[in-house]
Amino acid sequence: MTGRLSAYKRIVVKIGSALLVDRASGLKRAWLTSLARDIAGLRGRGHEVLVVSSGAVAMGRTVLDMRSGSLRLEESQAAAAVGQIALARAWSEALDAETITTGQVLVTIDDTESRRRYLNARATIGALLRMGAVPVINENDTVATSEIRYGDNDRLAARVATMMNADLLIILSDVDGLYTASPAVDPEARHLPEIEAITPAIEAMAGEAASELSRGGMRTKVEAAKIATQAGTAMIITKGTIEHPLGALDDGATCSLFHAAKAPVSAWKSWIAGQLEPQGRLVVDAGAARALQSGKSLLPAGVRRVEGAFQRGDTLAVVLDGTDTEIARGLAGYDSDEAVRITGRRTSEIEVILGHEPRAAMIHRDDMVVKT
Repeated sequence: MTGRLSAYKRIVVKIGSALLVDRASGLKRAWLTSLARDIAGLRGRGHEVLVVSSGAVAMGRTVLDMRSGSLRLEESQAAAAVGQIALARAWSEALDAETITTGQVLVTIDDTESRRRYLNARATIGALLRMGAVPVINENDTVATSEIRYGDNDRLAARVATMMNADLLIILSDVDGLYTASPAVDPEARHLPEIEAITPAIEAMAGEAASELSRGGMRTKVEAAKIATQAGTAMIITKGTIEHPLGALDDGATCSLFHAAKAPVSAWKSWIAGQLEPQGRLVVDAGAARALQSGKSLLPAGVRRVEGAFQRGDTLAVVLDGTDTEIARGLAGYDSDEAVRITGRRTSEIEVILGHEPRAAMIHRDDMVVKT
């Protein structure tokens, strides 16, 4: 694979239930094996790959012989509980065959929208990537409080992609992209290879689901594209029903590319900068201020003083010492009581002071907006 995907460093791949699980026979092992080889090929060329995988409920239904009919909520959750184990095993075995370590992460959409849980989820997934593992992320359907909808993983994948600052989100589907109308209904429907912006007309083209197992349909895929592209992540919809779908995509297979916004203002950073009142302040020295301007995270060593009571994930103003000028705003990496204890300290000293392994920064650069 040396073609279309070469420009994207961090790639999120979303797999729907219908691609992974056959209602009658269960897991599609040959297809999963081919996808694992594609992932190994991407990693071998220096790409980071994250997987958002549907299929827990569908796998659980097969294991529990609940193959037909609709399920009550508690039955769906029971199927998910069984299916999550089977799904994790399948991914682990497939990627282990390519000498790739797998880490399962169960999240809900709330985990990507709550400030504190967002930080925890991103830190965990980021650590897996740094350790060379492939995170396999799934919605935690066993604790869903409303009726489980498999198509929600399209939106979840977009939230994961933006949370992890991915360059590209690939949604593997049973169709090869967005059409002006449903090809199954309108034989004159035209395929759209590139979408520069998601307009009301584009949204109107999204039809309903064509698959029993994947009820999200094109509508949730276009909604996912809105989430991703507005935050600077490009998105591709392509056919995933063939073996080696990522290899085919890289070689030029038909797809629809939703371009990232030309001047993306991250929805996350916009939220940090303008929609939240800071719960505290960090007063920093000139060296730290210069480091922030160059795109670095704020480390404890550069902090002179901590003001206010706050919790990890709360919004903080960063102020240059000796002035009242706010030079940045971001999300706290520590609670205020811990922040006070490590102010001015080198990273190597922090574990002894706190009694546990330290986090990387007072405010991580991905959670900070530096004022110009």
